[in-house]
Amino acid sequence: MKRESYRALIHVLLTACLCTATVYMGFFDGIFTEVGYEYYAEVPVHSFPTFLAMPFNSVINLGYLLLGWYWLMKNKKFVGNDENMRQVRYLKDVFAGMALLYGPVQWVRIWTQTHHSAVLDQWFTLPIFAWPVVWCHYLKNGWQPWSFFCIECISLASYCLTLFHHFGFDIALACHILAAVWSATHLHRQYGDSVSATYIGLALMSCLGFVVLKIGDHWLAQWSVFKKLTGHFWSKICDIMQFHFAFLFFIHFSNPRKQIGEEKNI
Repeated sequence: MKRESYRALIHVLLTACLCTATVYMGFFDGIFTEVGYEYYAEVPVHSFPTFLAMPFNSVINLGYLLLGWYWLMKNKKFVGNDENMRQVRYLKDVFAGMALLYGPVQWVRIWTQTHHSAVLDQWFTLPIFAWPVVWCHYLKNGWQPWSFFCIECISLASYCLTLFHHFGFDIALACHILAAVWSATHLHRQYGDSVSATYIGLALMSCLGFVVLKIGDHWLAQWSVFKKLTGHFWSKICDIMQFHFAFLFFIHFSNPRKQIGEEKNI
């Protein structure tokens, strides 16, 4: 792996450690989280080990690991050593590192059903949705690390809404999704083509599926097709797919970044 890859993974890991320390210090002990098998439509198999008690909702988290590893290793398009290539590799590898981290965090929540694991699962979701905003900002305005740092800090701090309202996380997540969608669609409208239209369309469909299937988990279970492979399971499939299409969308723009810069200067 390139130096940018190691730096990206270290930055993701350090942020994760800071969040974990904050959670285990009890800062969010008073907030509401959904803990317990009753919040999932999948029926637990008590004869299985606890880390596989809900086998489908557990194993699907391997998808995040495979996705993260795939994009972390995908460097053929970034073989140059110029500054632009190093910057794009860093952005890509941070996003890949987030996927690599998110899979195990979700699995631990499914496995342990503890408040702290639920908080970390929720909290780590926010900077993942903030990263597309960072990448869009880079594509339009160039390398501004302090701006990226501020965007991610605001994203992490927004989880504090949970301290003030029962639906604080839902509000924060909705704002993150809207910000990511607005940033990507605005980028596409300015500089996009038929290829980026395909990627953003598939990403938006996956995002919609992620939200709707997760919310409708129990309601969908009344149909036999959703009894074992539940809405929550399929929402994770959609989440992995929106991750993947987001990668494709941004890589499509990142390769000809100089072209975007030239269009701005015309």
